[in-house]
Amino acid sequence: MLTFSKYASISGLAILAILVLLPLRISAATAPDTLAGFRRSEVLIPMRDGVRLSTMIFTPISHGASLPIVLERGPYEFGDTKIRARFVARKRMVEDGYIFVYQNIRGRYKSEGKFVMLRPGRDRSDPKSVDESTDTYDTIDWLIRNLPDNNGRVGLDGTSYNGWLAIMGTIEPHPALKAVVEKASPADMYIGDDFHHNGAFRLSYGFEYAFMEEALNVDTLFPFDLFDTYEWYLRLGPLSNAKKTHARLPSWIDFATHPDYDQFWKTQSLAGRSLRVTVPTLHVAGWWDQEDAYGPLKAYELFERTDTAGWNYLVAGPWNHGGWNLGTGHRLGHVQFGDSTASYYRDSVEAPWFAYFLKEQGKLDLPEALTFRTGTNRWIRHIAWPPAKGATLRNLYFRENGSLSFAIPDTASGFDSYVSDPAKPVPYRTRPVESTYGPGSRWSTWLAEDQRFVHQRSDVLSWTSETLTEDILVSGNISAHLFASTSGTDCDWVVKLIDVYPGVYPDDPAMGGYQLMIAADVLRGKYLKSFEKPRPLVPDRVEEFAINLLGHDHCFRSGHRIMVQVQSTWFPIIDRNPQRFVGNIFEATEADFQPATQHVYRSAAYPSHLQLPLMERP
Repeated sequence: MLTFSKYASISGLAILAILVLLPLRISAATAPDTLAGFRRSEVLIPMRDGVRLSTMIFTPISHGASLPIVLERGPYEFGDTKIRARFVARKRMVEDGYIFVYQNIRGRYKSEGKFVMLRPGRDRSDPKSVDESTDTYDTIDWLIRNLPDNNGRVGLDGTSYNGWLAIMGTIEPHPALKAVVEKASPADMYIGDDFHHNGAFRLSYGFEYAFMEEALNVDTLFPFDLFDTYEWYLRLGPLSNAKKTHARLPSWIDFATHPDYDQFWKTQSLAGRSLRVTVPTLHVAGWWDQEDAYGPLKAYELFERTDTAGWNYLVAGPWNHGGWNLGTGHRLGHVQFGDSTASYYRDSVEAPWFAYFLKEQGKLDLPEALTFRTGTNRWIRHIAWPPAKGATLRNLYFRENGSLSFAIPDTASGFDSYVSDPAKPVPYRTRPVESTYGPGSRWSTWLAEDQRFVHQRSDVLSWTSETLTEDILVSGNISAHLFASTSGTDCDWVVKLIDVYPGVYPDDPAMGGYQLMIAADVLRGKYLKSFEKPRPLVPDRVEEFAINLLGHDHCFRSGHRIMVQVQSTWFPIIDRNPQRFVGNIFEATEADFQPATQHVYRSAAYPSHLQLPLMERP
């Protein structure tokens, strides 16, 4: 759940020097900041319960008219280096003229109060109760009343946790709130975002993020004594051993006491917060977002249910987490897109959005959904997402001899198998696996990493199509349907949809044979029937495991091949499944871990397949 602030080295964090002001007054002695063209004020803004929140205000020194306010709230550091980088990237918005405001939420950096991860909604029957929505309301109210030369209009902006906070500001919106841009907000921390995916615990992220946010009130890296965290987590053993370092961290306590999808997770989710569209809202998603690919797509879906005014929009591009904020977006890792996608978003989508709603300037030239179609590398305008017209659901079946076909298997029997050993888990990215936010970490690009590093492992199955003779367009939601069995009483299923480049690729020779992951996710087997009530699997019983691989807009080009990989470990991003049923994974012991034999079936009776939304070629 990172904002742009975490893409810089955390070792350079600085404590803000706060200029405490009396309520309803701003010091006239505020000096110009080194950020050219802006006057900076550092203030503590009082909330309705008396808690004061640290806030940085950047006002253009030269402006000829009243300006709107763009507010971003978050738990992360807002330092000069990061703000300066954002202003450089948002050159058009800076030139248009806005008052930019950055605020730390309760208990973070110099803000008062107690930090609570994804703070629950307040009890509205208690007029003194507070939550992130009321803190946003009180902040906007203070800014409107006290900032000179504001035009009475405010926009909310933010990525990840900050994007979630932007959504929270729409629940009880201040009348001055006129537009929201949420980028990569989490929507459900159990089903598809930072801490779990379909019941499987995201070990390395949950472990490191909880420590970073809760060990102190400033971002703090966990002090690993090994550079390769794959080895470190393997040595850690069962999750119960994490109590040595994490026993007092509130989020880790929540993880350990709420292993299933209970009311804690449901209430915390966006679906559990009674969302409705109250102001124009733009959702921004990245196809290779390593933290919150699920969140903004789900948020858009939830908001769409109440969007009677036509205020709900979606933009999705070829980005990792926060990839729209900085840089040009020409590439992600080794994959090139032939277009400055991030610059395009900032200049041609975000800047016009705020100008239209906060300044009443220009026009809103946005379709309902704007997506970047990878493969052909072009922006596509949709009247709905997923596409309502022109899409046909087709099943891509696993076949004999490691092949894929749109023709259903006609054999009476058939399967492929492997042994999954939790003592030797499949790494989720090439080793060494650097700490998530440590120096030189490749965390931000791992979803676009070449999957050849696990291809042909004995515990990874692969099926590959013939070389395509025409383009295949996939646009919409993708799902996997595995007919499979395990010799154990629990297991994980990881499914990846992969675009295999031609062995010789003249446009970019280094991409020859590249295996680019287009969609992938995991399902913990004991939650096959219910995320609320886990049940042991029956050994060797064939079950259908349906896995949501989320949405994408991608063209598998002629000359490429389509591949599907299946495995049962994805370490250490996903904790090791003992492969023996354990009610609470956080109480598993070393004795619970065992190898298991996995079978994936590909017959007429058990036709494992991916369901793809195929589009007619435009």
